[in-house]
Amino acid sequence: MERERGILIVLSGPSGVGKGTVCKALRKIAPELVYSVSATTRSPREGEVEGVNYFFKTKEQFQELIENDEMLEWAEYVNNYYGTPRRFVEETLNTGQDVILEIEVQGAIQVRKKFPEGIFIFLLPPSLDELENRIVTRGTESDETIRNRMDVAVDEIRLMEQYDYAVVNDEVRNACHKIQSILVAEHCRRERIYPKLMQTIGEVK
Repeated sequence: MERERGILIVLSGPSGVGKGTVCKALRKIAPELVYSVSATTRSPREGEVEGVNYFFKTKEQFQELIENDEMLEWAEYVNNYYGTPRRFVEETLNTGQDVILEIEVQGAIQVRKKFPEGIFIFLLPPSLDELENRIVTRGTESDETIRNRMDVAVDEIRLMEQYDYAVVNDEVRNACHKIQSILVAEHCRRERIYPKLMQTIGEVK
């Protein structure tokens, strides 16, 4: 029986919901998950390693990747490009490893169009009041910025219908366990198992 292909998990949600915290905790309790490495045109910072923190590209190289449809998603921020290379994801999945991609909502929508077989999980706050409290607690945002972030968060939550699952981040460990359960269930889907089983039966005959 041929090796089962890995699953791409796309984890996203509004700013302040705790995507990074949940993803970091998830990787500790499930180290077999491969974290999707992004590409960027910004210069490496001290201690950053090529292929570990980012794939560092020139703007010309990045634009060529875009033109050749080799980016699952991308965006320009402060005069630099950031995005998810398709090749890294595909090659990792083909080894049978699962890949997790932590990303903003608009990026996830881009990925869904190009990689619909991925599993899309929307991370929710326990309430909008709690989301606002988490943003305020950071202590880095002005009142106007907080209001803008909350308006954007409401708009992003309305996009939840484009996701497969919704997980409430009330407690990080609970959220991680739910995501792990989703992954186990997805590996047990009939359509993933049946074709390989039929192939094995055919070989036996």
